[in-house]
Amino acid sequence: MAALPVPLPLLALLLLLAGCGGPGAAGQRRKEMVLSEKVNQLMEWASKRSVIRMNGDKFRRLVKAPPRNYSVIVMFTALQPHRQCVVCKQADEEYQILANSWRYSSAFTNKIFFAMVDFDEGSDVFQMLNMNSAPTFINFPAKGKPKRGDTYELQVRGFAAEQLARWVADRTDVHIRVIRPPNYAGPLMLGLLLAVIGGLVYLRGSNLDFLYNKTGWAFAALCFVLAMTSGQMWNHIRGPPYAHKNPHTGQVNYIHGSSQAQFVAETHIVLLFNGGVTLGMVLLHEAATSDMDVGKRKIMCIAGIGLVVLFFSWLLSVFRSKYHGYPYRYVRL
Repeated sequence: MAALPVPLPLLALLLLLAGCGGPGAAGQRRKEMVLSEKVNQLMEWASKRSVIRMNGDKFRRLVKAPPRNYSVIVMFTALQPHRQCVVCKQADEEYQILANSWRYSSAFTNKIFFAMVDFDEGSDVFQMLNMNSAPTFINFPAKGKPKRGDTYELQVRGFAAEQLARWVADRTDVHIRVIRPPNYAGPLMLGLLLAVIGGLVYLRGSNLDFLYNKTGWAFAALCFVLAMTSGQMWNHIRGPPYAHKNPHTGQVNYIHGSSQAQFVAETHIVLLFNGGVTLGMVLLHEAATSDMDVGKRKIMCIAGIGLVVLFFSWLLSVFRSKYHGYPYRYVRL
């Protein structure tokens, strides 16, 4: 049976398809070219800055849009001064430490990148993701959409670089050894304290009775206890704002309405109230044990009771404002 002649245009088309591997192969090559361009662009930015700043266009093109064979850890934040987000600044410092530890690690690859979207530079991204709080950390995996575990639990874990590194390892299998820059503030303060103590001992070497002053040590211990019970350590860890001003009404709130947070001003108020209660208890103790005349002891006793009742009532009022429905009070405020 004789072979039928093949028209030249059809033959050329068949050869072209055979050489190109068909439409599917062409599409695959286009994806590979787009992916290569995206990775090269991210690597170029990462070589200049460990945390890549993104706006809406960059986020949609490099993070949301496929193809992607890399993970992106994105911190959504609000660092502009008028936002008054103290926590955002502290979280950014820890995030920079984590990103720098990865960028200058010997294990650095293009498997993972660290990025940041500031609200004032990418508010459309916040709206796209229905986000209304900052800072927030989200892992955008190499395949698929972020799952529930890809959103970092900031309130539970805190924003220390070491905690972030554990979460990154859990979500991406990339283990980052956090390397912090040296901090000389602690050794300097310790050296200053030792110098002051050494100076006092040298100047008063012949009279060290002040070291055995019970009142001085009691006062120092009391100040430490009041500072800790008022929430100063929580402020140091979380970095809350001093107070909150309602942008619509202009009203300033010094007491946070939730039991899960507080303002710096709130800790000062609680410290003052605790100090008032303590002073009242000291006066009651002195009235019961001192050798003063009866009249002065009665005055101290009345003043002590008044201080305890008044300041403890104010403490209960603060407690009631944070734990709604708490039924007890001393004085109606």
